[in-house]
Amino acid sequence: MQNITLLLPKDLLRKVKHIAIDRQTSVSGLLINIEEIVIKKDLYEKAKWRNVSLLERDNINLGTEGKITWNRDDLYAF
Repeated sequence: MQNITLLLPKDLLRKVKHIAIDRQTSVSGLLINIEEIVIKKDLYEKAKWRNVSLLERDNINLGTEGKITWNRDDLYAF
């Protein structure tokens, strides 16, 4: 581990401290979660591109032509 110094606007720091209190941790505790967030984002990106590659490789057409043809109400209609 390595210590860092951050320069944050007072308003932002106040909000961060409130978030830390709500989560029953410290500001440092919140920052420790950054590693988990970065790992999850990396895994998501890898999975996304792997699936996009599979769709392109197998020439799979989802029939949407990149357009969303449904809305939230349609999903809950059944």
